[in-house]
Parts: sequence; structure tokens; C-alpha cells
Amino acid sequence: MAFRVYLSGEIHTDWRDRIRDGAAGLGIDFDGPVTDHGNSDDCGVAILGAEDDKFWHDHKGAKLNAIRTRKGIAEADVVVVRFGDKYKQWNAAFDAGYAAALGKSLIILQPEEHDHALKEVDAAALAVARTPEQVVQLLAYVITGTLPG
Repeated sequence: MAFRVYLSGEIHTDWRDRIRDGAAGLGIDFDGPVTDHGNSDDCGVAILGAEDDKFWHDHKGAKLNAIRTRKGIAEADVVVVRFGDKYKQWNAAFDAGYAAALGKSLIILQPEEHDHALKEVDAAALAVARTPEQVVQLLAYVITGTLPG
């Protein structure tokens, strides 16, 4: 059973690499957003021209990035959304809501201290994991039917 998994959310740690490495051999095709923060922020103005107002600078980039994000989430079998320890991650919450609205199988990856703030997001998920390794175990179980250990 092959799966396409979209990895959304926080871009400042190695969680994506840990999931990809741990899931090697499971036949999973991974996709995700552009994780180079500078490229993601500046793609709109780099391609479509400079903006004096930071709002329009960000607006252009967000729209271009949304093309990739929407396609990736729409084509995914499973969407994993990571909420990290830092920053307000409104884009991750938006991606989780979009995935839920499309009826995608949703796994949330978050630290325990976010439980209250993300209770509505978590309620839409089929699983809430604390570590990338737990996400790997969830995916392995879904694909192979075997438990860890």
C-alpha cells in the first residue's frame, strides 16, 4: 500500500528529515512546502517584482506558496502538521483546517504545552503525536499493520 504524505508546518527543526529517514522503505512519497524561509518569503517579489509595502511583499509570496500547498494537500493521502515551540504558526493551523475540510487523514505533531491552544485542531485529527518517531510508527502501522518493537 503506497501513501503520499504531505509534511506541513514548522520549518526550523529537523522533524521532516527524521520522519523521512524513519519511514525509509515504507513506500511513502513525501511532499511539503518550500522550507527555505528566505525563498518562501521572497518568491513573490523575486518573480513578480518588488513591493514597497511589506504587506504586498508577503501577499505575493503567500499566494505563490499556496499553489504548491493546495496541490500537495489535495493529492496527499495523509497530512502531517507540525506545531513547534516557537512562533505563531497560523499557516500550520490553516493547512490543518484545509486538510480537514478536504477529508484528509490528519496527524498533528505538537508538544504537550500546545494541547489547550490546539484543541479544535486536535479534534479534527485522527492522531496527535509528540515526536517524529511516533509519526513514523503511525505511518508504519497504517501501511504494514505491524506494531513497533
